Amino acid sequence: MNVLRRWWWLILMLMVAVATSFYCAFQWGFLRFNYPDQAVYPVQGLDVSHHQGEIDWQAINAQADQPKYRFVFIKATEGGDFKDPRFVRNWESAKNAGFKVGAYHFYRNCKSGREQAQNFIDSVPKQTDSLPPVIDLEFMGNCENDLTTAQLQAEIRSMAVALEQHYQQKPIFYVTQDYYAMYLQQGFEEYPLWYRDIFQRPKIAAGRPWLFWQYSHRGRVNGIDGVVDLNTFNGSVADFEARF
Repeated sequence: MNVLRRWWWLILMLMVAVATSFYCAFQWGFLRFNYPDQAVYPVQGLDVSHHQGEIDWQAINAQADQPKYRFVFIKATEGGDFKDPRFVRNWESAKNAGFKVGAYHFYRNCKSGREQAQNFIDSVPKQTDSLPPVIDLEFMGNCENDLTTAQLQAEIRSMAVALEQHYQQKPIFYVTQDYYAMYLQQGFEEYPLWYRDIFQRPKIAAGRPWLFWQYSHRGRVNGIDGVVDLNTFNGSVADFEARF
């Protein structure tokens, strides 16, 4: 009986050790659920903010014959008045390193759409060779509000319309599955989607297409200390260059 009990303890400890190893590998960015086939999704990219700290943009693709990462979305603003302290440096450095750049705004549910649009417009240059502006719509880290669904949708549309009028490009909506299902499934079909799913390829209700896919939030990339979000464009290199 004692021998059997020892074996059970050994098996249990081994299972715990394996589970801990997998958890740590995932948390530190050495293991992820999605590995998009580059033959199918050849246009890969990143999104960054001040959380990535100082980035060596020249080092990201330095070891590849062809650039693995072609585009980057850079956080510019949040809510009505926050401006990412590293946006200007990241924007200029990424462009100088040959990346196609775009900017994103973290949408605050408790601020008006017009106010948030102005914050973004005041911060992001109007450049015709840039990717369209992005409105980041998610619950994580957001603020509470007393708006009805219709009121919140109206505020989101107000921001989207203001950005389109200024930049002459239709904004992209970055969405999580739950936020999309609650607020955006109806009435925003004209806006391209950047869809977050770190477990599988996006499967959006009614077969709606996606333009970009954030497939990992803990990638490892040369030139960046720590983890970074990984993304892909839904199309070929020719498709990407023709569209942007």
